[in-house]
Amino acid sequence: MQRNEINSYTENMQKLLENQYRNLFMWSGLLMALGAGLYFALPFEPKLIFPTAVTMLLAVLALVPRVHLLLRGLILFMFGFCYAYSYTHITDTPTLKHDMRDTIITANVVNIDTANNKTRLYLNTDDDANIRVSLTDDVPTPDLGDRVSATATLYRPSAAYAPETFDYARWAYFNGLTATGYITDITVLESGDASVINKIRDNLHRESNSFLVDALVLGYKNSVPENESKIWTATGVGHVWSISGFHMTLVGGWLFAVFFLIFRSVPYITRRIPARIPAMAFAWLGLLGYLFLSGCDVATVRAFLMTTLVFMAFIFGRTAVSLRNICLAMLVVFLINPHYVMQPGFQLSFSAVFGLVWFWGDVQYKPRTFFQKILRIIYITIMTSVVATVFTAPFVIAHFGALPLFGVVGNLILLPVFSFAIMPLVILGTFGVPFATEWAHIIYDKLFIVAQTISGLPYATIQMPHISNLVIILCILGFACLIFVRPIRVKINYILCGIFITTGITLYTLSPRPVFMTSADNELVAMYEGDSNLVFNKSRSSKHYFAFDTWKQYVGISPDTPTTKQKCHRNICEFEHNGIRLVQTNRFMPLMKNLNKWCTDKDTDFIVSNFEIDAPACQHKILPRGSVVYENGTVRQTTTNRYWHNRH
Repeated sequence: MQRNEINSYTENMQKLLENQYRNLFMWSGLLMALGAGLYFALPFEPKLIFPTAVTMLLAVLALVPRVHLLLRGLILFMFGFCYAYSYTHITDTPTLKHDMRDTIITANVVNIDTANNKTRLYLNTDDDANIRVSLTDDVPTPDLGDRVSATATLYRPSAAYAPETFDYARWAYFNGLTATGYITDITVLESGDASVINKIRDNLHRESNSFLVDALVLGYKNSVPENESKIWTATGVGHVWSISGFHMTLVGGWLFAVFFLIFRSVPYITRRIPARIPAMAFAWLGLLGYLFLSGCDVATVRAFLMTTLVFMAFIFGRTAVSLRNICLAMLVVFLINPHYVMQPGFQLSFSAVFGLVWFWGDVQYKPRTFFQKILRIIYITIMTSVVATVFTAPFVIAHFGALPLFGVVGNLILLPVFSFAIMPLVILGTFGVPFATEWAHIIYDKLFIVAQTISGLPYATIQMPHISNLVIILCILGFACLIFVRPIRVKINYILCGIFITTGITLYTLSPRPVFMTSADNELVAMYEGDSNLVFNKSRSSKHYFAFDTWKQYVGISPDTPTTKQKCHRNICEFEHNGIRLVQTNRFMPLMKNLNKWCTDKDTDFIVSNFEIDAPACQHKILPRGSVVYENGTVRQTTTNRYWHNRH
C-alpha cells in the first residue's frame, strides 16, 4: 500500500512538473531577474573566469530543447547572474577618486532639467565624463549645446548608508553619471547645437512654464513641489508623476480614437484594410514621439513595449493583453539594462501589471443593464486599485518606507480627474491650445485640496521599518507561484503563495530592529531610541545629507521627523540603548586619552572613530566603518567595495 501511495505521489508530481512546461517562458524573465538581483545585492564582488563566454554558453543551453524543467530554471538563473556581471564590467562609467572643490571644468551642456525650482545641468566634460550639477541662484542658465567653462564643486556618488538600501553610486554608474555637485560661476565659451529632441523638450519647458507639463509630458523628475508631492504619495496616486503605463494608455487611446475616426472617413482605405490597422500604426508613432519627449525612463520604456505588443496583437488577431506579452516586455527591458531590476520603476510597474492581468485575465464579457454597468465600473476601479496595492506593497515599503492606507480611496476619487481632465488639458496646452494649461492648473489646485483632506485622515500613511531582500524575494516567489504555477486538481498555486508570503511576513515581523548606525567614514552616528525617535551626533552634515533621511526610513520613522542631536561632552558622544553602549569621537586627543579605558571597560560595547584604531586587545569593540548594530547585538557592514564603488 505504501509503495502504491509513493508511486501515485511520484506520478502526480511528474504530471505537475510536466504541466509547468507551458508556462516555462513566463518564468524565464523572473529567473533571470532574480539571478541579476543576486549579483547586484552581493556584499562582495565575485570573480568569474571568461564571463562573456560563460554568459553566451548559458544562453545557448537555455534554448536547448528537452532539458529538464529544474535544470533549465537553474540555467536561466545563472544566465541572469552572469549577464549582470558581464554588463557591469563592460559598462565604462568613470568615477571620481575623491571629491573636488572649486575646480575649473570645461564641458558641453547636453541636457537641462528643472526640479523644485532648481535648475540642473547635465554636462559632458572634455575627458568624456557625465556630471549633473545644480546652479546657484545667481548663476545664469546656458543654452543646450553650449560649450561652457565653470567653477564647480563635485562629489563622488555615495554608497548606501545602510545594508540593502538605495546605493546611489550603483545607480549613477549604470546611468552613466560620473559625479554630482553645484556650480558657482559659469562662462559660455561658444554656442553649440544640442540633439533635436533635447531642444524640443527644453523649448516646451520654457514656453509652458508649468510643472504639470514638466511632469506629465516631459518626464522631468521632482518637478512637482516637494510638499505637494508628499501629499499625492500619501493618497496613493503619486505614480501619476512618473510617466508609465497610466500615461501611455491614455495617450495611446486618444491617438487611436482620433486616427480611427480619420481613417474611417476615407473609403479608399476602409475598402482594403480595417481602419484600426493604420490607426494603430499612427498611434504607435505618436507614442514613440511621446517616449522620447518624456526622457525614456525605464517605466516609460516598459509601458511603450507593452503598448507595442498590444497593438501588434490586435493587428495580427492575437490576444492583446496577456501574461506572455508582459513577460516578453520584461525580458526585453532586462536585456537592455539588467540593472533595471533594482530600480523602483521596474519593480512597481511589472508587479502591478502582472497582478492586474492575472486578476482580470479570465473575465468574460456579459450583457448587463445600465445600472449593472455602473456598478461594474465602480467594482473594476476599486479592485484594480486593491490588486495593484497588494502586488506593489512590498516594493513600496522597501523603497519608500511607508504604506498609504487610503490608496484605494485616492485612486477612486483623484485618478479619474487626472485621466479625463488634467492630463488632456496639459497635453493640449503643451501643443498650443490657448488657456488649456491654465485650466489644468485651476483643476489641479481644487483637486489638491481633496488630496490634502484624504492625506490628513488618521493613519493615512503608515511608516514601516526596513524590509530585507530575503523578505522581498519570498514575496516575489509567492506572487510568481500564484500567477505562473499551473495546478492540476489542488490549487497548489494558492498554497505555495500562502507559504512564501506567510514566511516573508513572519521573518519581517521577527527581524531585529537597528540600534546604531554609522556612516562610511564613521563621522556620523545615529541611535534609535524607540517611539519614533532617532538621535545623531550632529544636527546636520552637508557631507552626509541623505544619511539622516535614509536612517530614519530604515528604522521606520518619517523623514519629516525633526533631527535630534545627542549631547556630547568634550568631543565624546556616548550612546546607550537596551544595555548596549557605544562611544564615538572624531578628535585624535580624546580618542588617545580614553582608548585604554574604553577597551577595558566592560560596559563599553563599541568604539567608533573616523581614525584607524590599532588596538589588538579590544579589536572586537572597534566598529567597522559604515556599520549597523541591531538590538540582538548583530553587526552588519554596509557594502562599499563593489565594482561601481571603486571603478576609476
